[in-house]
Amino acid sequence: MEAYWNTKGRIFDIQRYSIHDGNGIRTIVFLKGCVLRCRWCCNPESQEYDIQTMMVQGKPKVIGRDVTVAEVMKTVEKDRQYYWRTGGGLTLSGGESLCQPEFATALLQAAQESGISTAMESMGCAKWETIEKLLPYLDQYLLDIKHMNPRKHKEFTGRSNELMIENAMKIAKSGMTELSIRVPVIPGFNDTEEEIRQIAAYTATLPNVKRMHLLPYHRLGQDKYTGLNREYLMGDVKPPTNEHMEKLLKVAEVTSGIECQIGG
Repeated sequence: MEAYWNTKGRIFDIQRYSIHDGNGIRTIVFLKGCVLRCRWCCNPESQEYDIQTMMVQGKPKVIGRDVTVAEVMKTVEKDRQYYWRTGGGLTLSGGESLCQPEFATALLQAAQESGISTAMESMGCAKWETIEKLLPYLDQYLLDIKHMNPRKHKEFTGRSNELMIENAMKIAKSGMTELSIRVPVIPGFNDTEEEIRQIAAYTATLPNVKRMHLLPYHRLGQDKYTGLNREYLMGDVKPPTNEHMEKLLKVAEVTSGIECQIGG
């Protein structure tokens, strides 16, 4: 076994049998730590790198544990037959996987060299040199683009978007990975036809993009904020209706000229 299999990282969950976040049936490894503080984040326990305690159904639960690549791969390997049959594999999520670049790179390398397809759900919010090092081990990049306006992006996420937009173009031009653009559709933030049109127009300038996903806002993570003794900043904002999502989908399809879908 190569030395990098002993690389350590911090995760807060491993989810098997997922049909989202990449092709086929997948095992998703959720890494701790994120550089953004999106108001709608459904995994607030992912934001802090520190190990935390969160109240879950009235009981304290420790969130976060330190593991090696080898330990994670033992779980990933259990479902190899499903990956083979469906074109699935390992997906890294978070948080932002790029906050633990050595661990993320080692995990992707271990999976790929074991014959398991790899994917990463990420905002591309890191130095280009960090992203460039893991691209050779990445089969699918599921890249978030949340908004084209730097000011509004910072207002709702805590950070401007210039670096992420710049990296999106570099990732696309590299041609080293299958690239999908994912847009969380958030009421009051980016759910107008014009805002989706702007993101789709930029997506159209990116080479090698396979598809664009519109991900409707949901409130499934709200109880986690209570469990962490944090305020849920979205208040009583309601998810977009199916009719509205269909309108935005048509705008995205016409503007981008590529395959678009709701969800995924």
